Amino acid sequence: MAWRRTAWTSLMALIVLAGVARADISRFVGSFEGAAPVTLADGRTQDRVMNVKITETKAGFSVAWTTTTLRADGTGSDKSYLVEFVPSDRGDVFAAAMKRNVFGHGVQLDPMQGEPYVWARIEGDTLSVYSLFVAEDGGYEIQQFDRTLADGGLDLEYQSVRNGEIGRTVSTFLRRR
Repeated sequence: MAWRRTAWTSLMALIVLAGVARADISRFVGSFEGAAPVTLADGRTQDRVMNVKITETKAGFSVAWTTTTLRADGTGSDKSYLVEFVPSDRGDVFAAAMKRNVFGHGVQLDPMQGEPYVWARIEGDTLSVYSLFVAEDGGYEIQQFDRTLADGGLDLEYQSVRNGEIGRTVSTFLRRR
């Protein structure tokens, strides 16, 4: 009987630890919008409008974002992305599930095929999303989006680095809609 009590206690401790080890995405869930000048690698700036929507899913969470580049003539160009994330074996680190394998499970893309390798992590009040691209010649670009909880929304810090050189950077506030 004592072994059952010990086994039950151990099982309950594991369940509690598993719950503690997994980050709480619910704090980041919502729709956010903002605008900022984006500093390009050559020092010029371009105005951009940014929207992000973070949603809990059955298996994890998704991040959808649109960036609109505003042109001098008043028109704009949109780029939209949607990435689903699932828990990994590393606590607060999440793997992207950007395509389905033959069994229907979400899996990472292949950076050796020119596709981005994407992952996310939650550290304190910051949700970071990383994208790694491997160029045809073996060079690389890594993009980092840090979205930190702030009063009324998120502080966004973005940076791209290509072969060790800082490219675009953005620092702005995205207000909760």
